[in-house]
Amino acid sequence: MREEDGANGPALPVLALIAALFLPPLGVFLDRGITPTFWISVALTLLFFLPGLLFSLGAILVPRFARRD
Repeated sequence: MREEDGANGPALPVLALIAALFLPPLGVFLDRGITPTFWISVALTLLFFLPGLLFSLGAILVPRFARRD
């Protein structure tokens, strides 16, 4: 879902980051769709909010070349 921003490299998914602050699985869904990463985020958020938030922010901010899904 990320678009190239020309000379500045990949555009930062600002909407996904803002959504992840309030509802972590929503941010992951906006960035990656329904993948195993999304379901892990749902499970962690249901257990405790903070682990879900940290996992979601990490999943959104990881560089594209390091992704497997």
